[in-house]
Amino acid sequence: MMGKVIGALVGTWLLSIPGFFLGLFAGHFYDSIQKLSRGHFVHLSKEQRTAIQHSYFETSFKLLGFLAKADGHISKEEVSHTEDLIARMGLSASQRQDAISLFKQGSEQGFSAEQCLSEFNQICGRQPRLKQTLLSYLITLALADGVIDSSERDALLKISQGLGIPSFVFEQLLSMIQAQANFHQQGYSAGAGGQPHAGDLDKAYQALGVQASATDAEIKKAYRKLISENHPDKLIGQGMPEEMIKLATERSQEISTAYETIQKSRGN
Repeated sequence: MMGKVIGALVGTWLLSIPGFFLGLFAGHFYDSIQKLSRGHFVHLSKEQRTAIQHSYFETSFKLLGFLAKADGHISKEEVSHTEDLIARMGLSASQRQDAISLFKQGSEQGFSAEQCLSEFNQICGRQPRLKQTLLSYLITLALADGVIDSSERDALLKISQGLGIPSFVFEQLLSMIQAQANFHQQGYSAGAGGQPHAGDLDKAYQALGVQASATDAEIKKAYRKLISENHPDKLIGQGMPEEMIKLATERSQEISTAYETIQKSRGN
């Protein structure tokens, strides 16, 4: 709301009446991005939570299959990553079969990602944080073989658009997750004087979505925001299936390692 007010006032000052509406539109766009970033959530009934959990689980594995087949074939790395994903979730035997079946559906020729995303949005559309975490998991899969090729990138962008996530948010998220993957189950690499190597430090800043010129306060703010976004209680409250919470916890560990790398380099 504040964005609309400021935008309208600035627009009126610059361009009179036409500027008012231009500023109002710009302010509305700003507010929308802020809501996507912070997440505006509603209280969920038991029925709503169950519906969201089912939709999130189903959509996740269908789109994993769709993404894995994006380049025309499913690699061994992608199959291994999906199997590892299922194992880490601790699924029951029946859930494992469901996950495999959904993955195969998404990889079949003729699968409609648009229809899948439309159905997901109908149920989960008021939970913006779930949209971003869903996209995050898919980006992680695309990185299973160490690179994201053009076909995978196109598929991810298509999914992002279907979720209503602006392209610049997608680009930032992609950059951050690629950097965070550098810190998966590892600490920084020490260079001279016990300091992180320059490459690791660059990745650490990128993982938090900040510039190397950022102040300590700005870095801490970015770090706390990312940790808050991936907090298990918040994700469960939004309707994420509990089986998938561990994945968010692992991402938090990567974010923490990146933050510690920066702190070490600054002598904090």
